[in-house]
Amino acid sequence: MDKDITKDKRFSDLKQFTERIPLAIPHMHGDEIRYVQDAYETDWVTTVGENINEVEHMTAEYVGLHYGVALSSGTAALHLAIRLAADNIYHSDLGDGSLRGHKVFCSDMTFAATVNPIVYEGGEPVFIDSEYETWNMDPAALEKAFSVYPDVKLVVLVHLYGIPAKLDEIRSICNAHGALLVEDAAESLGALYKGRQTGSFGDYTAVSFNGNKIITGSTGGMFLTNNCEAADRVRKWSTQARDTAAWYQHTEIGYNYRMSNIVAGIIRGQWEHIEEHISRKKEIYTRYKKAFQGLPVRMNPYDAENCEPNFWLSCIQIDPDGMCPQERTDTDSRWESSGGKSCPDEMMTVLKAFHVESRPIWKPMHLQPIYHSNKFISSETGNENDTDIFQRGLCLPSDIGMSDAEQDKVIDVIKRCFG
Repeated sequence: MDKDITKDKRFSDLKQFTERIPLAIPHMHGDEIRYVQDAYETDWVTTVGENINEVEHMTAEYVGLHYGVALSSGTAALHLAIRLAADNIYHSDLGDGSLRGHKVFCSDMTFAATVNPIVYEGGEPVFIDSEYETWNMDPAALEKAFSVYPDVKLVVLVHLYGIPAKLDEIRSICNAHGALLVEDAAESLGALYKGRQTGSFGDYTAVSFNGNKIITGSTGGMFLTNNCEAADRVRKWSTQARDTAAWYQHTEIGYNYRMSNIVAGIIRGQWEHIEEHISRKKEIYTRYKKAFQGLPVRMNPYDAENCEPNFWLSCIQIDPDGMCPQERTDTDSRWESSGGKSCPDEMMTVLKAFHVESRPIWKPMHLQPIYHSNKFISSETGNENDTDIFQRGLCLPSDIGMSDAEQDKVIDVIKRCFG
């Protein structure tokens, strides 16, 4: 839309915000620099060192698992988790396509980083629709998928926006079909399901320390497991799969995936503030939810009886009867203002005009051009919950440094969109 939003009568008296309000950015506390400085002063600025050792220990202990392997990114952790699972299932231990010819069930509502490692290993992702109670993988759709493809032996599950999936049901279905479960807990570090950390339910788990995550190293990830042999194999692969020999000898394909001791120093300092970050994220979510009462919107949902999210991103979904006309192509959008109604693309346009960052809900993988030919399975034929959530959903600023006054400005803009 080329309309000048600031001249719309709903917003004409609203002053331009002097400071940009971000979606979510890193926040340092001062502790991080001590560990980075120590690595610098002792010359441990490579991919080994005390910071790495401590971060591996701290992360595994926090999640409730025995072993952690510090890696360069959450994507690297997912890649090696998927390769390891494939090797265990199909006994193809040389890498370079260990999933070739095999399908893998994967959450559909997610970022491409969850799915791409399946393809790195030659596999074919089959996308599983979400349920509305948590916006995560629908157990009924997963069960249906096994009835269609009974030979599948690997499931990759995402905990979207820091909200735990229905883990008991999904773990039970995987067990019943003899399938391994990889948990993508990149967004959910610190979230609890029935008192246990997400990431402790899968056979292998990946977490992320990317710049916008609940704690960060600017980059970085972690592979987690209870299996010592699995951790050792991932650690070997992450250092180019070098064999134990005096010279450089290789019998497997490896990768340059190890975490830097400098990055680990930042993460080590961040760990001291994870509960503080989660608490602030929850405050932001709660303030949005209270402020939006009476509007035709709902917050991203969770099972309050069984779950305690980390509230990484606060999102809204507009009720069907509150949506103004909106059309999206692969690269563009058109919407039309309608009295008392709005849509995600109008809200993004308005927020951007006032220097506020927002973002669409993850576009489902089965709608991505690169994966449009892959199979998609929903629990009910003809229904696509993920498509509906994407069309009506929006991620709102959830930065822990956002003041209450700044959040009130965001709330005011959203309310005016329905004016």
